[in-house]
Amino acid sequence: MEPERSRRTVAIVGGAGAVGSTTAFALTNSRLVDEVVLVDVDHERAVGQATDLGHGAAFPSPTRVRAGGYEDCRNADVVIVTAGAAQDPDETRLELVDRNAGIIADVVPKATAAADDPVVLVVTNPVDVLTHVARSVSELPAGRVVGSGTVLDSARLRHTLGREFGRDPAAVDAYVIGEHGDSSVPVWSATTVGGVPFESYCARHGVDDADAFRRRIRREVREAAYGIIERTGRTNYGVARSVTAVVESILGDDRAVFTLSVPAAGHHGVDRDAHVGLPCVVGDGGVRGVLELDLAPAERRALADSAAVVGESIDRLSV
Repeated sequence: MEPERSRRTVAIVGGAGAVGSTTAFALTNSRLVDEVVLVDVDHERAVGQATDLGHGAAFPSPTRVRAGGYEDCRNADVVIVTAGAAQDPDETRLELVDRNAGIIADVVPKATAAADDPVVLVVTNPVDVLTHVARSVSELPAGRVVGSGTVLDSARLRHTLGREFGRDPAAVDAYVIGEHGDSSVPVWSATTVGGVPFESYCARHGVDDADAFRRRIRREVREAAYGIIERTGRTNYGVARSVTAVVESILGDDRAVFTLSVPAAGHHGVDRDAHVGLPCVVGDGGVRGVLELDLAPAERRALADSAAVVGESIDRLSV
């Protein structure tokens, strides 16, 4: 007989929004999540989202969804933070960063004060800067406050390469590291397709100009969100699936590798105090370690530059 396990609860701060509610929906299909609590400043909207999601329980689903307040985070194993403001038409990006930093600085202490050493997973953009803010206002141990980083960027790279080569994305092993933004760094030196190194695979499958191919793929991956937002107004499905995969690795202690936003200083030659996406071993308690990739010299320089971009944004914060 298998030992009885404790209930596993995930709280989503900002759970009534598009990303929060879509993540809640994705989590309802997880065998590892027993309860999802939606915490939102718009409580009535959270109640509506929870009720709508709860109606799906008539079909096989192991997860209960309900609306709650910060006090309902007390039993949370993972607190996902999707709370944040949208950019106003007359607002600069820097002003938006400050506004969202203020929101993160307000909600993270409230959520973590109610919970017993949860893992905090920040998803709100700009995620690297806001993960730095969350870490600075939290008293949680290292590794328990992380950002979604470049997990989605890495998934987009695998999807795009799989499409280009006519292969299942699961056969592609590829990472994007650095900022979740324009300075992100695809790690071509560690990319494989079906176990074959990227350069060799290109040579064997008719890619005559590998450099041009890399530039085109990087541009498509980097600009993917812009195209989606132009057509739909938001991105929420891909990030929800990405976040769910990370949560399942935490709850299941899978020790899977995800490019989460963690402090970069001391890794891959970076000396800047900034959070960026790096390949992390993820399990019980959050990040269990950071893998040191054998980066090409150009990739190391690009990662340092990317960390500097994030660091400059952190330096400009007024929060």
